[in-house]
Amino acid sequence: MNLVKIFRLTLAAALLTAGTLAATSAQAQAPLKIGYTDVQYVLAQMPESKQIESDLKAYNSQLENQLKSKTSELETKYKDYQQKEGTMTDIVKADKQKELQAMQQSIQEFQQSAQQSLQQKQQTLLKPALDKLQKNIDLVADENGFTYVFNSDGGGSPLLLHAPKDGDISDLVLKKMGITPGAAAPVVRQPTNTPAPAPAVNKTPSKTKTKTK
Repeated sequence: MNLVKIFRLTLAAALLTAGTLAATSAQAQAPLKIGYTDVQYVLAQMPESKQIESDLKAYNSQLENQLKSKTSELETKYKDYQQKEGTMTDIVKADKQKELQAMQQSIQEFQQSAQQSLQQKQQTLLKPALDKLQKNIDLVADENGFTYVFNSDGGGSPLLLHAPKDGDISDLVLKKMGITPGAAAPVVRQPTNTPAPAPAVNKTPSKTKTKTK
């Protein structure tokens, strides 16, 4: 999930329904003025984006390392079980299998929890940047008399299909934040590296016996 998708989840509803400013009585009498901004274009150039990406990757690495540690422990125990299975009694086998299955279940639960934790971390890191963006959109809209401001990005389905160029306030928002408009930088995306799944644990004893001397 990238910055723009998070922005849509948190702020797009407000942009669609009421714009960034509520019309005052004076504005109601004045001609309607509609503006738009490319949220992805603006967010990609905000200096906060690089720090957010760096912090998110660091947090993701911490979660991956924890998962790798748990997975490695399971693999070690599973290999030990396979080597000694032939000499185990049925009771010991059952206990070992139960232990391995419990470890595997714990890893699966950790994977799910880690994914949710990563999304929450992303939202926490993004909030200050999104608040700053919203504040500056409001300021630009107010200063330039825009009654409503829409998001022209819209991902695969743009919210704005046609509009005059002078309605684009993207560069005005960047300048308001002290940023010189330029080519959009890569958008911050959620880390997509997925650790290898935990090895499957057989629920039934293997038929192959280990030879003993």
